[in-house]
Amino acid sequence: MPASSSAGAVDIGALLQRAMALHHAGRLAEAEAIYRDILAAQPAHFDSQHLLGVIDLQRGNHAAAVRQIEAALALDPRSAAAHSNHGSALKALKRFDAALASYDNALAIKPDHPELLFNRGSVLQELERFHEALSSFNRALAIRPDYVDALINRGSALQALGQFEEALATYDRALAAGPDAPQAHNNRGTALKALERLDEAVASYDRAIALKPDYGEAFYNRGIALRDLRRFEEALASFDRAIALKIDKKYLAGARVHAKIHICDWRNFGTDCADLSAAIAGGAAVSQPFTLLALPSTPALQRKCAEIYVTDRFPSPPAPLWRGECYSHDRIRVAYLSADYHDHATTFLMAGLFESHDRSRFETVAISFGPENDGDMRRRLTQSFDRFIDTRSQSEQAIAELVRDLEIDIAVDLKGFTQDSRLGILARRPAPIQVSYLGFPGTMGADFIDYILVDSFVAPPDRHDAFAEKVVCLPDSYYPTSYQANDIHRGGPRRVPSRAEAGLPERGFVFCSFNNNYKITPDIFDIWMRLLQQVDGSVLWLLQANAAVPRNLQREALQRGVAPDRLIFAPKINNEDHLARQHLADLFLDTLYYNAHTTASDALWAGLPVVTCPGAPFASRVAGSLLSAAGLPELITASLSEYETLALQLARDPIRLAAVKSKLARHRDTAPIFDTERLTRHIEAAYVTMWDRHQRGETPEGFSVAPIRDGANR
Repeated sequence: MPASSSAGAVDIGALLQRAMALHHAGRLAEAEAIYRDILAAQPAHFDSQHLLGVIDLQRGNHAAAVRQIEAALALDPRSAAAHSNHGSALKALKRFDAALASYDNALAIKPDHPELLFNRGSVLQELERFHEALSSFNRALAIRPDYVDALINRGSALQALGQFEEALATYDRALAAGPDAPQAHNNRGTALKALERLDEAVASYDRAIALKPDYGEAFYNRGIALRDLRRFEEALASFDRAIALKIDKKYLAGARVHAKIHICDWRNFGTDCADLSAAIAGGAAVSQPFTLLALPSTPALQRKCAEIYVTDRFPSPPAPLWRGECYSHDRIRVAYLSADYHDHATTFLMAGLFESHDRSRFETVAISFGPENDGDMRRRLTQSFDRFIDTRSQSEQAIAELVRDLEIDIAVDLKGFTQDSRLGILARRPAPIQVSYLGFPGTMGADFIDYILVDSFVAPPDRHDAFAEKVVCLPDSYYPTSYQANDIHRGGPRRVPSRAEAGLPERGFVFCSFNNNYKITPDIFDIWMRLLQQVDGSVLWLLQANAAVPRNLQREALQRGVAPDRLIFAPKINNEDHLARQHLADLFLDTLYYNAHTTASDALWAGLPVVTCPGAPFASRVAGSLLSAAGLPELITASLSEYETLALQLARDPIRLAAVKSKLARHRDTAPIFDTERLTRHIEAAYVTMWDRHQRGETPEGFSVAPIRDGANR
């Protein structure tokens, strides 16, 4: 019966009760019709106005819900429920500040309502006001201690604040109250992952998936944990499942490609690369910048990828901790920020530089946020700095505050976008001068990084626009200097194993490429297989990073007409023994897009010539930089055809190859590549120029470092 024919208020009340019953039963269209009949009879009927807004909210018509509920609130501004629903509609529209105001209005009416406190905390999380969010969740839990959703969100707020142990304990409380809550298991896995308890993290994700088999977010997170465990085949399967579930997850496509290239799974390689490139060019957050280094791309695309990632990570830049103060210290204070102060490629390169700093002019501080380690390298490093500070259990905010409290003049990030990086430290601008060096071979795309240290080979002048930072070039006159540090104090080789001990045939030419497997691409592998076909009895010696690599590469070799047993796979071993076994190889074949970096230095130190073909991006030019600094520019080729020709000529001409090896042996102790002292002086000169500009109140600007012509005294 239409409300307009109703005799009075009793009939309106009855209609409202019927409409609400239909509403609760999910029969929204029928309930809506009755609410509208009531409003036709009583235009100022608050409940009907409000509940029509609730129906819009349920249907996802959020803008209409806001308008409808605002009409209801004009009739009764003291309804906590209407303010709450108004906040929910605004939150769905991502109008978070307005939503917060609505929840605060509701709480002014019902201050001890746990659901309102939960909603308020949730919108504060969206605003990244995590301390305030935590306070709201704590208030809700003080009223209802077993409130599972509030416990889950409390854990998320704690994670955002870097309090992972407490977050884990909170998720355990949530699971004690609601053991079948998939989100609690998923979030618990993420806290465990942050604590580097990766196997336990995978188990938590597995439990979440068992409870909710279509839980795409958990499949994605499981893939990330498996990737970090280097279980790339399983990671790929998790990513594929997440994609099949059509979840809208940033970086999923890139994570999937990253897993594929780690196992040399080249199915649809061209399509994968083209799809990622097109998405990045269109501004999509589909890949972390590191993944792109090993794929065909351009310097401009790599910069765009970095800028997308940084903007996505810090949509509202954190408040700067350094506010323009000008420090006046007796020595320039330089902090090196890294997670790699142990047996790691970066540390193998940098250890000598840390030791070589002029302590009369520079005060050096290590900010370590990586794992604790009591090995020989860690002990050596702790003695290489004026201060060595372990911050692994601290949040990015706390570490940034430490850098500011130490009044660091120059903060040098050695991680970039590599694993275990802490980008948020420098994003908080704790130091007046912030520098990117060595760890990531490309731009950070961030306005909070002032300078990047390079050389003119990896960053030719006509490509400086590929960098968001101001480019500082180390010398390229007198004798070209590579930007890459090297440690002259590394020990001599251990006993060289026999070919049989290394798994090599007793005779035959040994091509090798000890680059990480993910750097190998189908185009370069084609060349390697043609070389094997043209050099009788030759083999290709590769690193084996995981069990899937031999299986996939041997299949690829067979498809190219090469017997699988001509590929020999070397297990990972300690660095000294790895250097020793390289004496068994005859020629190192570089990869193209992301070529040999530390690996090239290792090979050259061991007396093993490296043939490379530089591309356009930074990561594809480092081996060429090192060969220039080693005085071996003849091993740098201008095209892949020239690369193939040179490798074949050296393999077929033992006299020519011996001459190259002899030249390399002579240059090892005279060329700049391993002159740690000389490189340190150049980098110190760069720091002084940066510091002088800052002291004069000048903004960062690119420059070239003048060469030190007398070299180091050794």
